[in-house]
Formats: sequence, structure tokens, C-alpha cells
Amino acid sequence: MPRPLARVLALLELLQSGGVRTVGELAGRLEVDERTVRRYVGHLLDLDVPVESVRGRYGGYRLAPGYRMPPLMLTEEEALAVLLGLVAGRRTGLATATAAASETAAAKIRRVLPERTRLRLDSLLGSLAFTAPAGEAAAPDATVLLSVADAVGHHRPVAVRYTSGAGRSSERTLHPHGLVVHSGKLYVTATEPATGEERTFRLDRMSGARVLQGSFTPPAGPPGPAQRLLTGFATAPYRHEVSLRIQGTAERIRTRLPPGVAVVTELPLGDGADAAAEGWCRAELRVERLDWLPGVLAGLDLPFVVERPDALRGLVEDLARRLGESARREP
Repeated sequence: MPRPLARVLALLELLQSGGVRTVGELAGRLEVDERTVRRYVGHLLDLDVPVESVRGRYGGYRLAPGYRMPPLMLTEEEALAVLLGLVAGRRTGLATATAAASETAAAKIRRVLPERTRLRLDSLLGSLAFTAPAGEAAAPDATVLLSVADAVGHHRPVAVRYTSGAGRSSERTLHPHGLVVHSGKLYVTATEPATGEERTFRLDRMSGARVLQGSFTPPAGPPGPAQRLLTGFATAPYRHEVSLRIQGTAERIRTRLPPGVAVVTELPLGDGADAAAEGWCRAELRVERLDWLPGVLAGLDLPFVVERPDALRGLVEDLARRLGESARREP
């Protein structure tokens, strides 16, 4: 391919990635001067590619909104990345409610690939095995997802109809902060302006999302949306409030009590404490049932103190007794 033509196509690829690209940025990426960039833009205009010139301090060039690009030519590695992404999205439950979209997208990509590449990718995809079952969670509607993402990106309120886990529907206006993927589900962290409360909502339970006029200022600084989501899970109003002191690093404790389950904070060392001794952390969590916690604490293999509830101490003692009986049982 002649070098100028290759650079014109490279310019088109840069513009296709979205947003406004300054002349200086394009010149640096293409390794040409700014005058040559303008000439390449002229070549694209001659090919009826609608490149718009944006004036101002942050001006440059961009593709006209809504312009549909011709089919892309993908390398074998790029095609593999896209197809694996589609497969992973379906397996983890992150596809949109129009599940057929991922199937048709994969079919379109396979249809335009060279036969040799297509056969090799089919062979790879056909030989893949998964250790976990496919995600079964309901997927969000594509229109809802895009509307909420637009509201997050532009700090605009959004109106939605939300159905709770108990099946109750309500109309809500939200100030959405961010989108988070957790355990195969999509969530949005948001503030309800009517109450000022920060909440977390599942996108697959939303319908009829509408971006509203106006704007809001999102919470500044840490914690970010992901940490807000995990902390919300760990402090949800379940039946039991559990508080533990555990001797060990927060990093090790989180291997068994991850952020979505417990809030783990390091405790200051007491006066006269041995500097070489490992410090203590407090783990706080809310759970509906206590019966799974003794096994988790045993798996940590660290000294711990049950601060509350008293019922947990009895369950730990019961587990210790059963383990002792099993260890003494003759083969």
C-alpha cells in the first residue's frame, strides 16, 4: 500500500475512534506536519467521508455524528479479541437484554473474515471449555444502559421505572455517579435528590430511562463508584451485625472476606506492642445467616476475637468440636 494512502487510512481510523482530534495530535500520531494533515483531510472529503472542522481553542477534526463507517478490516488478532469478548459477555451475563445482538454481531464478523482466519477462529471457539456455568442473570435493556451511561458521562439526572427485588415498581429520579460490573451484573451508583440518599440500583431492573435537563455535581474523590458499591453490599441491613477482631493483614483477611462482604479496617498498634508482631484488623459485616462464618474464619487460620454477636461464638465452638471428633476418629 503506498505510504500516503496508508496514512490517510490511519487518519480515518483515528477519527473513527471518536471525539475531536486536534491537528497537532493528528500530526504527531501520523508523523507528518500539520499542513499534510489538512491535505489528508481533503482526501477523505473527496471520498465523501464527512469530516467536520471544529474551531476554537480545543478545535480540530471529527467525523460527523451518525456517520456509518463501511465494514472494518480486522486482523486475525483483532477478530479474535472481538469474538472472545462477545463469548465472554454472553457467558458472564453482561450481554444486553437483546441477547441476539451478540449472536448477530459475531455472525457478521465471521462473514467478512478470510476463510482461513474464520476456520482457525471457529476451531478455537469450538474447543473452548468453561469451568463455570453461563451467567443466568437478567441482562439490562440496551436503551436503558446507553441512557444511564449518557447521564453518568454528562452529569445529568435520569428518570427511570425501577422494580425492586420484591417486585414493587416505582418511578425514580436519580443522579447517577458511575456504572459498575459486579458478579456478572451491571449496577449504577446514584443519589436520589428527593432524599439525598446514596443508593445502588441494578440496571436489569430498570425500564423507560429518560435523560433529563439540568446537571448535578457528582461526589468528589474516593471512594469511587466501585468501592461505594462494595461498601453498600457489606453494610446492607441484614439480620445479623457481625464484628470481629482478626490478627493479620487486611490484604490476607480480604482473601476470605472480600470488600463486597465485609469492611476491613486496620487497628492502631497499642502501647508497648511488639513492632515485629502482626497487627490486628476489625472486620464488620451484616449477614442474614451466621452458619457459614465459622468455616471462613477457620480457613483464615488467624487468631480472632468475636466481638458480636454472641451466637457466633457458639457456632465457632460447635465447629471446633466437630473437627476435633473427626480428627480423633479411627480410620
